[in-house]
Amino acid sequence: MTDIRDVDDWATDWDHHHPDWVDDPFPIWDELRNRCPVAHTNRYNEGVWLPTRYEDVTAIAHDTTTFSSGHDGATAGGSVPRGKFPPIHLDPPDHLPVRRALLPFFTPRRMAQWEPAIRAHCDELARSLADRDEVDLARDYAAHIPAAAIAVILGIPASVGEKFRTWMHWLELGDLEVTHRDRALAEMWPYFQEQIDDRRANPSDDLIGHLVAEGIDGEPIDDDTLIRMLVLLLIAGIDTTWGLIGASLWHLAGNADDRRRLVAEPELLPTAMEEFLRSFASVSLYRKVTTTTTVGDVTMEPGDTLLMAFPAACRDPEAFDRADEVLIDRQPNRHVAFGLGIHRCLGSNLARIEIEQALAAWLHHVPEFELRPGAEVTWAEGALRGPRSVPVTIG
Repeated sequence: MTDIRDVDDWATDWDHHHPDWVDDPFPIWDELRNRCPVAHTNRYNEGVWLPTRYEDVTAIAHDTTTFSSGHDGATAGGSVPRGKFPPIHLDPPDHLPVRRALLPFFTPRRMAQWEPAIRAHCDELARSLADRDEVDLARDYAAHIPAAAIAVILGIPASVGEKFRTWMHWLELGDLEVTHRDRALAEMWPYFQEQIDDRRANPSDDLIGHLVAEGIDGEPIDDDTLIRMLVLLLIAGIDTTWGLIGASLWHLAGNADDRRRLVAEPELLPTAMEEFLRSFASVSLYRKVTTTTTVGDVTMEPGDTLLMAFPAACRDPEAFDRADEVLIDRQPNRHVAFGLGIHRCLGSNLARIEIEQALAAWLHHVPEFELRPGAEVTWAEGALRGPRSVPVTIG
């Protein structure tokens, strides 16, 4: 955990890197919805707004005119330009051609082709850990599954998964110290440049080979833009799903009734997975205000930054009955864990397959497990939420 100053008032000085937020943000979000419901902080980007209600967050997500995706993220001490990472940082009309170029690799049909390999990987990994007395479900299990899946899609070796996870951690801390972020990008850039050069010399049918060969609307993609696309795919493809698998298993490790019910009723797993997505949504996204507007009870001006807190929206009692409870048979479930609008998660089909197969394999091989007594569960900090360490005992 980074050493940072304390928070006096979450409504006027919120901090998603503060230990209280990182360890348990739910009561903070409840407080803000009741008091604000749009909080503010001057710690990042010379000021960032934080809407916490489902109604406000969903309206912002759909309004790409007032709330632009063209931002440079958030850093302590002011905004440090880092360029755009397509398509997440693009507005219409620039956004659609880039997303359209990626879509063929994320259709339900394409995902169905990869599902057997994902299932086999999860089964093998769970089986290899099942004989241990203790396992860290975040580090030993959850972290490896999305890294392997995105490696297959990109056409890169799964053996570099540890490098991927190191980059994710450095980027996570980049809000507070840009040198961490710059260090990650400095290693990612030449790595992906090497992959692009290889596909030009040796055409392939993986995603990198596809983008090199097909470009965007038939036009070649310049290397800088292509690298930015691949960096985004790596981050979006690993960090979010890693967190969701880990959080789901964390819940089951601490809730024996839910765990045993899913073991006895495996047909309930798809419904339970949607509830885990709602309860432990991992992604918040930045937007830049383009014109004077009102959200909740505050007025925002052009140039202001806001953070769409999808995890907070997923816990809004105005949108969900018993919002702070994890109900594994909840139906219907209108969660926004994958976002909304034109930037709704491109890889949602892949994430669902990974989460469901990861949970199914673990519960099959390890039906009884619980949090290790006295163990410290640690969580990622910043705009992406998920556990980084979940120590459990088996049997």
